Amino acid sequence: MSQLAVKTHLREERLRHIWCPGCGNGIVMGAIARAIDKLGLNPDQTAIVSGIGCSSRASGYMDFDTLHTTHGRAIPFATGLKLARPELNVIVITGDGDAAAIGGNHLIHAARRNIDITVVCFNNNIYGMTSGQYSPLTPRGMKATTAPYGTIDRSFDLCRLVGAAGASYVARGTAYHVRQLINLIANAIAKKGFSFVEAVSQCPTYYGRRNHLGSAVDMLRWQKEHAVPVKAAANMTPEELEDKIVIGELQNLSGQPEYVSEYYRLVREVQHQHAALR
Repeated sequence: MSQLAVKTHLREERLRHIWCPGCGNGIVMGAIARAIDKLGLNPDQTAIVSGIGCSSRASGYMDFDTLHTTHGRAIPFATGLKLARPELNVIVITGDGDAAAIGGNHLIHAARRNIDITVVCFNNNIYGMTSGQYSPLTPRGMKATTAPYGTIDRSFDLCRLVGAAGASYVARGTAYHVRQLINLIANAIAKKGFSFVEAVSQCPTYYGRRNHLGSAVDMLRWQKEHAVPVKAAANMTPEELEDKIVIGELQNLSGQPEYVSEYYRLVREVQHQHAALR
């Protein structure tokens, strides 16, 4: 896919970006733009909604109708938008802190409702914008400004959480495996119902330095060496998977009731009942 395809979907007047050198957010944002291009979506019928955090700056750089909302509330804004304008393709850009902490309940209930929006979670394991507090996705034992001796919290597996809540489509990719990530995001957007893609990314500044993980290239190499395709993971023991990340399509359900369709079906039924009483 050409660089022109990505350039078409960026607001060049907003660049250069403010992300740190080596940050993976640009790779993931590029994957979203390429996925949109791959599907041939009409930019005028595509909306990007973000919350607060490093990842959420992407909505300012992408040339669509965009909403940069409050912390953790991107999904409620997206839900309102989708209900009011069902014909739109609504894509939420969020981070691990934004989606799993303050916005955690919104994520769970959007999956439970199976509303037809796509959420791409940039998972860099840290609150980067506010200088490195640990998030619900910071691995146990890793250090942050709020966990100088290592966090004792167990981290969420967001994909399993969202899948269990009822999402139609769940996948995980990495910034290293960018071609696969593009395809996963495209599949998620094309899927009817709630779709979720966790994009494992690297934060060499606030996560990498504090945990002595090396450069951005070293962190990308870690993704390469620790990612396991979902089919291979099915034949591995829990001990073998302990320090691995499973990538690929994790859940793809068909025939699940979708929230917006159900909502408008109910509206029509109520209107019909009231008309019959006149």
